[in-house]
Amino acid sequence: MTDSCLRALIEAIHSSPTQAVIYLSGGASQALGWLMSVPGASNTVLESVVTYSRMSMIQLLGKVPAQAASMQTAEEMALLAYNRALKLSKPGSPVLGVGFTGALASARPKRGDHRFHLSTRTSDRLWSSTVTLTKGLRTREQEDAVSSQYLIKAIANASKVAGTFVPELTESEVPDESEKQFDEDEELEQLLRGIIGFKVYPFSSDTSGAVRKIILSGSFNPLHDGHLKLLEIATSICGGGYPCFELSAVNADKPRLAISQIKDRVMQFERVGKTVIVSNQPYFYKKAELFPGSAFVIGADTIARLVNPKYYGDGEKMLEILLGCKNTGCTFLVGGRTVNGTFKVLEDFDIPAELKDMFVPIPVQKFRMDISSTEIRKSQGSM
Repeated sequence: MTDSCLRALIEAIHSSPTQAVIYLSGGASQALGWLMSVPGASNTVLESVVTYSRMSMIQLLGKVPAQAASMQTAEEMALLAYNRALKLSKPGSPVLGVGFTGALASARPKRGDHRFHLSTRTSDRLWSSTVTLTKGLRTREQEDAVSSQYLIKAIANASKVAGTFVPELTESEVPDESEKQFDEDEELEQLLRGIIGFKVYPFSSDTSGAVRKIILSGSFNPLHDGHLKLLEIATSICGGGYPCFELSAVNADKPRLAISQIKDRVMQFERVGKTVIVSNQPYFYKKAELFPGSAFVIGADTIARLVNPKYYGDGEKMLEILLGCKNTGCTFLVGGRTVNGTFKVLEDFDIPAELKDMFVPIPVQKFRMDISSTEIRKSQGSM
């Protein structure tokens, strides 16, 4: 990399808070080398995957693409990369998914155009571009360099980083660009439809840089002091981490929340300055896949269901699913709670030996608060 403007642009990208996952196929391979050669790369690039074989592409997409080098495939790759970046990023960091597919010069002359398709996805924006290169003007290496330059510039734009660098395209190589902006309602609708995995509202002023999430899940109707205190205690037991609440917009036993309901409940967290994540997964084994390596804070009423074979069909299926949770690196902190009229703690439940180290008790002397959201709604006459 010899262009000082390009290097300066990459340094600016690494200095931005954006964290990215990059999926490439058929070109722009030099971009990864340039990105990783400048200090600070680990601040930006969470993961990069290069798919050249047909089977690699099929496994990435989870299907056979209609056409590997196409805008549709680039956009699908960008969305997959965005959802992956959500899982891997620091809590509250802006994330970026990048998808690139190319049909560049090869050992055998191509009948069709030499072209590449590029897409970037952020929480509120999908940007896409197709560039058709002048056939025969460049070698394969030179086409790869130009597509790599264009990729770096696209990452900068998506990361809201300004720079003077301009990719080396000719006047006739005019990019065909398109852009879609999403407002909050559209983002939440995408979440409810399963297009995106979750949406983070980073209301917390936490600057510790902690990567591990300490998550208290619930419906929060309403949020109350018991929730706040429980998450505080759990975070101290974990020795630190990024405390956040998780609101599932989809419930296993109730209708999914309306967008207006989600926004009303989110406002509660804004008022108290606490981060909340809105997800579309009601089950903890799916939450574990969404938030690998996290510590989930639950009550004894939840563990009563979590380790009950009847909810899985049989004990073997329960063990299989919960071992899958364990393999994600997740743990569960269990607080005492009244179950069927009796106060229960972790020790009151029969935990399979293979799973015991996944569960950590929250001592009663540290936390016990029997108030519930249901009781609050009853007292307010809003049941």
